[in-house]
Amino acid sequence: MKRDRNVKIVATLGPASDGYDMVRALYEAGADVFRLNLSHGSHEEIAARHAAIRKVEQDVERPIAILADLQGPKLRCGVFADEDGHVLETGAAFRFDLDETPGDDTRVCLPHTEIFEALTPGARLLVNDGKVRLRVEACGPDFADCTVIAGGPVSNRKGVNVPDVVLPLAALSDKDRADLEFVCALGVDWLALSFVQRAADVEEARALSKGRAAILSKIEKPAAITAFDEIFAASDGIMVARGDLGVELPVQNVPPIQKRLVRKCRAAAKPVIVATQMLESMIESPMPTRAEVSDVATALYEGADAVMLSAESAAGQFPVEAVQTMRNVAIEVESDPIYRDIMDASRNVTKTSTADAIVSAAREIAETVDIKAICCFTQSGRTAALVARERPRVPIVALTPDAHVARRMCLTWGTQSYLTGTLTRFKGAVVSAARTAREGGYATEEDQIIVVAGVPFNVQGSTNILRVAPCAERLIYATDPE
Repeated sequence: MKRDRNVKIVATLGPASDGYDMVRALYEAGADVFRLNLSHGSHEEIAARHAAIRKVEQDVERPIAILADLQGPKLRCGVFADEDGHVLETGAAFRFDLDETPGDDTRVCLPHTEIFEALTPGARLLVNDGKVRLRVEACGPDFADCTVIAGGPVSNRKGVNVPDVVLPLAALSDKDRADLEFVCALGVDWLALSFVQRAADVEEARALSKGRAAILSKIEKPAAITAFDEIFAASDGIMVARGDLGVELPVQNVPPIQKRLVRKCRAAAKPVIVATQMLESMIESPMPTRAEVSDVATALYEGADAVMLSAESAAGQFPVEAVQTMRNVAIEVESDPIYRDIMDASRNVTKTSTADAIVSAAREIAETVDIKAICCFTQSGRTAALVARERPRVPIVALTPDAHVARRMCLTWGTQSYLTGTLTRFKGAVVSAARTAREGGYATEEDQIIVVAGVPFNVQGSTNILRVAPCAERLIYATDPE
């Protein structure tokens, strides 16, 4: 199905979107990538969702990407004697410790020795998504005496954030390692790592995945902002996960961080997803708020590759409507002349290779001549990513012999991926590109396309040739080279 916009939509599957019919409806509404959240659901449920996606992919005959999101080391407090919990008053004293006795309004267990090892006086502890805030006054290897600086309700197993210190935690827990092996064996295309703090976290996941999935780092901790350049270099893509990021940092810091990260990703031709609470009200309402629509639009104007739905599609009452809303916003924004002005003005690429020059020339030719599509052949997806970095005005048709690469490219801005046979000659590439452009509805026999490829074929990183070709190319040769 030919998409009518460039930005990609990531939809999370869950209880509200289980089964083939719902996955098919979400795909037809505009979802390009489906997210499997390993924080929720058994392996059996995840496997069933994976099978439904692959069945839809088979039936629509188009690649669909699957993103498996690992839970990461989620920190939670213990339980309270009163199941309803307690309300902590501002200014009150409160202790966290390792005593598993049910807590009260003066203390509770925090079963994470690594937190106590890292804490220092003055550090903040945030509970229940930051609704309750405490300051550490004194601490030791098994306790932290705190003052409540912003009171509120606490109850069993609420999440705890520690924004002011780098915790000695690996991004992958034992559960994550088991989940990683499970989803890689199933056959997912992207792995999202939660609570990344250092490049070593990404390198561990890459070693465990053994090339079976691309690695996407979720930026949701202050430590990840500090070490972003190293994390970014080790990652294949980035998710700006604004939920925890907005808890651990002042909320006013998040928008400029989002803008900086999106620009860095675009400059490096790595996909970036903007995520969390984008259409939060659509969990219960068929219509989003005006502010939410503006939030989605802002991500598009910044040049994000993808925007993501979480609970809206996983547990909400209107999952299909939420995807349709994102699609409609994307179509409207991308048709705005200001959007094109921003994309052109924010193109800041230092050309250091033949491939950089080739894709830049392809975009410039497409803007000068009546070109209907840029067709690129790619072994790894890198050529398509470089073309997408240019944000051309015409569709990007990416052809690859590798089904895994075709699926991964579903996350790349403006790129429509197609499987092609293994090619050995550029003449065959031109014929294959022309046929795909015609059959995909991107061009007619009267139109022209640009073909970008690397010679010799089947060698990664060899992009070195560009041709403007008639889309009736099949008529030129007596026989099809393929």
